[in-house]
Order: sequence, then structure tokens, then C-alpha cells
Amino acid sequence: MTDKEQLQVEAIRNGTVIDHIPAGQALNILKHFHILDNNDRITVGFNLPSKANGHKDLIKVENVRLTEEQADQLSIFAPNATVNIIENFKVVSKRNIQLPECVKAVFKCPNSNCISNVERTAVTNFKVINNKGRIQLRCRYCEKVFNKEIVTDNI
Repeated sequence: MTDKEQLQVEAIRNGTVIDHIPAGQALNILKHFHILDNNDRITVGFNLPSKANGHKDLIKVENVRLTEEQADQLSIFAPNATVNIIENFKVVSKRNIQLPECVKAVFKCPNSNCISNVERTAVTNFKVINNKGRIQLRCRYCEKVFNKEIVTDNI
């Protein structure tokens, strides 16, 4: 194998590969989507070479298949990402993600007076608004609109 053919990130037998993540966003995806909460092997590549964007991040999770809803929610962080389902070291499904209409139970509402922060029974739910490429999220409960960065940085 020549140096150019060598894999930069090890292949997985079965699972999910999230590719074409903008450089620097993999940690946000790992944190907000609780990918680290399972006991399966996870491989993360940071600042890997990308023909399209110069650099990219990559996440490989063994024995986990993201649902379409989960995959689309990733678009908040990585609008041009692809989600590949791997079986026996081969890609059996490749999906370009799309911005979802809403995001549930992923982010906390930044409004401290929101009922979702007061009552534990309220699952957070944000309507996703794409305003000429600028992503905003509207809380279902308090109806306040927040820029994506405010919601995604709010822990």
C-alpha cells in the first residue's frame, strides 16, 4: 500500500459514518447527540483533508445506526454532511442530510423562564427556521426565536 492509499481513519465493520462535518464541529455533534453515551467504539477524525472544503471532521460509530430524524438533526451543525450506513465494511446506504422542521430533546432552551427549564416533563422542541442560510430555532413552549449559536452553546 502506498502512502496515498493508506486510510487516515480505520474502517468499521458495521455502524454509521458521519462524513463531511465542517472542521471543528465533531465535538459539538458528539456532545449534543450523546454519541459518547454508548459503549461502542467511536473513531473521530479532526481536520482531515477535504477536496471540497480544505478540512473536515469525521465520526465513525460501530454498531449504531442513526435514524433519519437523528441524521437530519445533525444538519444544525453540519448542513452538508453525509451519513453512511456500513455493513460488513461496505457502504449499504448513503444519505445527504436535510435541515429538519423541528429538533426535539437535543438542546436546552436559553430562556431561563421557559417551562421546558422549569418542568422536567416538558421535552424541548424547537422549530427550525432557515432565514437565507441563517439558522434560527423557535422554542415550542416560550415561542422565543434564537440564533443557532445561542441554542447550541447553551448547556
